[in-house]
Amino acid sequence: MVAIGFSAGGVARIRFAVSCLWEVVASVRVLRGAGTHVMHSSWVNRVRPRVAGGNSLLWNLIPPAPDYLPDFLTPPPLGLTPDLDAELAVLTATAPDVVRAHLDLYGSPLVGDLYADPEAGLRLLADEIAAYWESALADDWPRIVALLDAEVFRGSRLLAENGAGELLNDLHDTVHWDGDTLSIAQRHCTAAQVPDGSGLVLVPSVFVWPSVLSVSAGESPQLAYPARGIATLWADPPDPTDPLSAVLGRSRARLLAEMDTPTSTTELARRTGMSAGGASQHLAALRAAGLVTSHRQGKRVLSARTTLADALLSRGLG
Repeated sequence: MVAIGFSAGGVARIRFAVSCLWEVVASVRVLRGAGTHVMHSSWVNRVRPRVAGGNSLLWNLIPPAPDYLPDFLTPPPLGLTPDLDAELAVLTATAPDVVRAHLDLYGSPLVGDLYADPEAGLRLLADEIAAYWESALADDWPRIVALLDAEVFRGSRLLAENGAGELLNDLHDTVHWDGDTLSIAQRHCTAAQVPDGSGLVLVPSVFVWPSVLSVSAGESPQLAYPARGIATLWADPPDPTDPLSAVLGRSRARLLAEMDTPTSTTELARRTGMSAGGASQHLAALRAAGLVTSHRQGKRVLSARTTLADALLSRGLG
């Protein structure tokens, strides 16, 4: 059990955020200890065959629970609109001395190259995370982020109606608020207090279930906790036999379905949970196949379905 002291200013600055990197890190942890995460067994069974794992830097950095998770992997998310590319940019900008300090706590010889050259190692790690995202999370991200958005709404309403104490005591059975102290029954959390200049960042997560994960490093301590409704998350998975998805792949079929009106790559990435780079690559393939056209409007490039794509959607997804 650890205790984090809150000043009045720290309590006033409690905020919610949603993070792609938290879901990446926590989901790898699920894959590494799949037998203890029965809630996600259907996802694990579907994803494991296509995830490299093994000797990747990402895999070696994330041990099974309850071992220490290097804090630099989850920099404080900025808000409620998660963007993998933006979060990876923050990750790769982590100072080398911070990376080494966290790896000193981790103590694994399997990440020695990252310790020796953090800048090159973080670039490699970012590439691995982007590849993992496309293989393991991109297809399911719309349903994941919808559940997280619902949790933020629920928590924000509880905060508004009953105050910070009620909200904090409602997060998880290992988290307790009493007076000016937040107690967390967890091994790896060393924050002594939340200063006036910052506040606790509450990060609802799908894959941290059944526990919580905390980060005390940096100016903004974080607490990732299980969102409500996880038990129903995988109850109705997308139909893998959908004819258009079977031909084009789920990601490209989803992009086509989202283009009811001309839409920017950034907006399509936000709606589908893909990275901007991943969405751009899929759109290029769809343009080459005659299913998408693109035109510039001011500073934005908008993409739209062709009549051929409309016909395919009416038969495959309509």
